[in-house]
Amino acid sequence: MQPISHQFLDNAGVALRDDKAARQRDIMARRTPPLRAAAVEEFGEFDALREHVGKVRKHTLQHLDRYLEQYEREAVRNGCRVHFARDGGELNDLVLDICQQHGAHRVGKGKSMVTEETGLTEYLEAAGLRVTETDLGEYIIQQAGEKPSHIVRPAVHKTAAQIGELFQDKHPLGERDLTTPGAIVQEARQVLRQHFLEAEVGIIGANALVAENGYSMLVTNEGNGDLCANLPPVLIVCTTLDRVLPTASDAAAMLRLLVRSSTGQPQTCYTSFYSGPRRSDDLDGPIEAHVVLLDNGRCELLDSRYDSMLECIRCGACLNHCPVYQSVGGHAYGWVYQGPMGSVMTPLLTSLEEGSVLASACTACGRCAEVCPADIPIPDLLRDLRQDEAEAGLNLPRWRYGLRLHSWLAGNPTLYRLATSAASRAVAWLGRGRGRVRALPMARGWSAERDFPVPQGDTFMRQYRRKKR
Repeated sequence: MQPISHQFLDNAGVALRDDKAARQRDIMARRTPPLRAAAVEEFGEFDALREHVGKVRKHTLQHLDRYLEQYEREAVRNGCRVHFARDGGELNDLVLDICQQHGAHRVGKGKSMVTEETGLTEYLEAAGLRVTETDLGEYIIQQAGEKPSHIVRPAVHKTAAQIGELFQDKHPLGERDLTTPGAIVQEARQVLRQHFLEAEVGIIGANALVAENGYSMLVTNEGNGDLCANLPPVLIVCTTLDRVLPTASDAAAMLRLLVRSSTGQPQTCYTSFYSGPRRSDDLDGPIEAHVVLLDNGRCELLDSRYDSMLECIRCGACLNHCPVYQSVGGHAYGWVYQGPMGSVMTPLLTSLEEGSVLASACTACGRCAEVCPADIPIPDLLRDLRQDEAEAGLNLPRWRYGLRLHSWLAGNPTLYRLATSAASRAVAWLGRGRGRVRALPMARGWSAERDFPVPQGDTFMRQYRRKKR
């Protein structure tokens, strides 16, 4: 997917004018945080487990080469073929080559943010393959010709009525009633069932790789991952290098954090561990299994001050609690990853020039850090990115010069007090008789959406000096 994160401000403006999508975001903002809070409180040991998993993740990343070697050795012993891709282009080429070696034309694909990152679906389709997204949310946006708006709930921006109309248009099934979620889900099952049966290659992601036994772990609520993994004769697991964990118990511990933080459930409906191709006495499973591990800049992050971002477990909690994401939605971020975690990952994985504006799209409220199960200091990382942006001269000139002016004024207390006092009196004069200013000079972007209350009385410093006397 080609990033357009540099257009965030324009994208956000478009999103704010979409009333239907805004109502959907409001529903998510009201429902999702209480579900997580209840799940965490009921569990009772969330913080202790978060600390434990954090130590495991840090240890694993510090010894990533060792655990990757162990995982590869055990996966090969299980019958898998393990491939390493330096970037998205290499991953796409590897997957296409595997498909072509087997003469495949139909691919059943599970949900995978990694393949969204590399644009795998579009790449395979351009080569003549038919790729069907089998996760319901991903299938919906594939039919709509859109991209995910959330890393966990890709179609959260769509209403049931919109999905019903989309299915009426895309599925030639005659007259039927699609006015309820149940009817929509049943039709999706009916349509996707044939795609599962016809797929010659199945592609899935992985939430964790287990070094001690070479297994990959996948969690879903629909079971489509299992169907993609077990029905086609060829299975391809696409994930990133940093997903590896030392033991199966470590993966299970991470899972307890992931699910509660993501959906507020104690457990997902399906948690599967895949070892490799079927054995001689197995009744089902793929005949051939591949694992493609993507780097795409992650090894460089290991040696940077942003290395803690590799501990992200892709739960989406920071998105669900972020006031900016809730206001503008995921498409405004212009790439695969959205919200606070996307605001950090996008400039790191694409370029600072492409994604630097995202770091400024933050209120610094700190909610993302509070709810992050990996305990990643996201606000600190965003401030570091802002510093990088300023040093590179990438921020808008009016912001750069405005901050320099403010810094200069703040360093001259007498002049600062005179300037703020004059500005306060000027704003009070502009709003005389109304108590508010509808258009604030030099701040039209702010006052275009809200009125500015006029200052009441003297400035704080004048009142402070008077009381001190």
